[in-house]
Amino acid sequence: MDQQNYRASLYTLGCRLNQAETAIISSTFKQKGYEIVDFGKPTDVCVINTCTVTEKADAECRKLVRQILRRSPEAFVAVVGCYAQIGTEALQQIDGIDLIVGTEEKMRVSDFIDIPHKLPTPVIRKSKISRTPFTISSVGNYEHATRANLKIQDGCDFMCSFCVIPFARGRARSRAFWDIQREAIELVELGHKEIVLTGVNIGTYGFDGKTLLDVIKMLERIDGLERIRISSIEPTTIPMDLVEHMAESLKVCRHLHVPIQSGDDTVLKNMRRLYSVSEYASFLEMVQKRVPEICFGTDVMVGFPGEGEPEFQNTVKLLKESLLAYFHVFSFSERGGTAAARMPDIVDVQTKQERSRILRNLSKRKRRDFYQKQIGKTVRVLMEDRNENGLFQGLTDNYIKVGIATERAFSNQFVSLRAEKLVGDELLFGTITEG
Repeated sequence: MDQQNYRASLYTLGCRLNQAETAIISSTFKQKGYEIVDFGKPTDVCVINTCTVTEKADAECRKLVRQILRRSPEAFVAVVGCYAQIGTEALQQIDGIDLIVGTEEKMRVSDFIDIPHKLPTPVIRKSKISRTPFTISSVGNYEHATRANLKIQDGCDFMCSFCVIPFARGRARSRAFWDIQREAIELVELGHKEIVLTGVNIGTYGFDGKTLLDVIKMLERIDGLERIRISSIEPTTIPMDLVEHMAESLKVCRHLHVPIQSGDDTVLKNMRRLYSVSEYASFLEMVQKRVPEICFGTDVMVGFPGEGEPEFQNTVKLLKESLLAYFHVFSFSERGGTAAARMPDIVDVQTKQERSRILRNLSKRKRRDFYQKQIGKTVRVLMEDRNENGLFQGLTDNYIKVGIATERAFSNQFVSLRAEKLVGDELLFGTITEG
């Protein structure tokens, strides 16, 4: 079979940064003549970009490999990324994996596949993770998406006691400033009007004296780029000048996802987080004063060792009373090599499940409340696609999903809508006012 006729499918587990990297990997296969097919369809090569933040993520990877081999038993299976970096031995025990590529070389996975035929044992590519600034030689493939993710940073130096990411992705390093600009221009030329900045700890970005704010200001000058969204960012890495710029900017989205992890000071200290509950809450209040109607989201963990009922109730209290509009809830997962793995006072599975349920229900109520405050207002929406109920939907800059009833396709267009009513938990119904 000529290489021009090979098919490749890709699957992403985990965070938005992984999504950005998968889009780049997809482009490298396209450049080599592969046809990119949807995951689950017959394929010659399947790449799984993995996550290892929890045991569940590891198990999901192993499950996916088995699914792929059932559907395409002759497919060349490559497992790359975080789980490939620290779970190499476990992956080697799974029949059917042909290639394992760790963090340092995963963006080059297509270079390691000449003819995609099954191998008796997996080839392993795992080298020391660099600590120097990096570049990326391609541009993300987002042909089926409106928004494009743009990786600007990788790794982390914070060493939270529960987190395995510094081991899986290495220490903090930043992308060359000019290379960010190059890919952003190419993404806009491909038609993308919104870019989401991604990284492990993007607030620590630094290259030749340039900061995250410098990156944002540079992106604002690109003709055709109308929105810049900041993905998850640590609270202690957001300077006041970034907040002030967001307040004045016409392009920076009024949306910050700021992980809290716990609403109890003792738990935060044991997590090795770098702020107190009061500092976190005060920060949100300060930002909202400068940026009205900003949407705040967060990550929160339940079941960290030593989290008793009083500590959990402190978290509930904070989440209820804070300005947060939604939160992603995770259960503590013991990861080998982390300080938390050696801590006593383990929380049982049933308790973690119940606490997760409580917080997820609270998040739904908080999101509904945030959405309802928008009813009656005119909002600017970047339309994306049609949902399962036939409504064409998109997002406001402050992360509100709005849908309209229309036969017309508005994909990748800005439309001014009047928010009329709440439909379900996470959608406002709107009517067109112009455009």
